[in-house]
Amino acid sequence: MLSFFKPNPVKKLRKSYDLILEQAMQAQRKGDIKTYSLLTAESEQIWDKITALEATSK
Repeated sequence: MLSFFKPNPVKKLRKSYDLILEQAMQAQRKGDIKTYSLLTAESEQIWDKITALEATSK
């Protein structure tokens, strides 16, 4: 009944996903390709979690 009071895990994951992509972009601009690749891999894992949560909610 009051489901709008429940926290949305997808929203929190999307926020961290966007933050990590921003950090990856900054690392790439600085020429730190190793950090860029690590952050990109981490963001891909978060994206997989997001898609899995969205698939189960439908």
